[in-house]
Amino acid sequence: MTSTSTAGAVGLIGIGAMGWPMALNLHRRGLAPVVRDIDPQAVARAAVQGLAVAESPAALAARCATLLVVVVDAAQIDEVLFGPDGVVQAQPPAGAPQTVLLCSTIAAEDTERFHRRLAEHGRATVDAPISGGPARAGRGELSMMVAAARADRERVDPLLHLMASTVHDVGERVGDAARVKLVNNLLAGINLVAGAEALALGRRLGLDPNLLLKVINASSGGSWIVADRMPRALAGDYAPRARASILAKDLRLAVAMAQQAGAATALGEQALAVFRATLAAGRGDEDDASVLRTLYPDF
Repeated sequence: MTSTSTAGAVGLIGIGAMGWPMALNLHRRGLAPVVRDIDPQAVARAAVQGLAVAESPAALAARCATLLVVVVDAAQIDEVLFGPDGVVQAQPPAGAPQTVLLCSTIAAEDTERFHRRLAEHGRATVDAPISGGPARAGRGELSMMVAAARADRERVDPLLHLMASTVHDVGERVGDAARVKLVNNLLAGINLVAGAEALALGRRLGLDPNLLLKVINASSGGSWIVADRMPRALAGDYAPRARASILAKDLRLAVAMAQQAGAATALGEQALAVFRATLAAGRGDEDDASVLRTLYPDF
């Protein structure tokens, strides 16, 4: 598939844990994305792989009709969109409206704010958070939640299906996909901490943790995130595929969203407390499976 079938050239801002495999997936599929990152090592790696690299978000926006923003948080999105070298400082390519896909996990009110400000600059917004982890991103098998005006969604639909095996149409109200993603990540964080707690209990009972995990994964106690994270944790591999600091951030946003809605999230607050303890122990840059060591330091 070529870039002509995805509404013009595609740019990707943020080639970290998720953005990098996404960029490689699109590159392998012949889309030739233009990329940008503040990390010189990430930029050098992209150049070695033959990806086109832009000097700034503005330079990227001048070349691309469709932009994927895959940075860490709302503050970084603010900078890449509206900073001195941000996207809105550039004159976009002629043709269809430039479309910005917000793929980071952020608060809905931030998504809505970015949507309003981009509209003031003639840009369209697609609220498009992603889930599934780096391995699935590299295979184009992400799960994506999408909220956008119908015309904006249809314009980028071919691109969405290059990146995701499942695209959930959340509706036309920008911000609702961000809400869905935070509800999902609330549950993901709870499940991960619960799985770690179960394995810590098993260790205290003298059980073989690998055997216990095998039983859990094949039984009613299993969950996707436990099956994905805990095998490498039990092997002592805490290299960051998904940093603990990121899921801690997501849980904080989800709990705050629930509080604003007047909803009780006792389990979410307990999971967040475990993640905060993990960060306080200096393990924020480790894989989020490191919550297991917070609950049982000898793992």
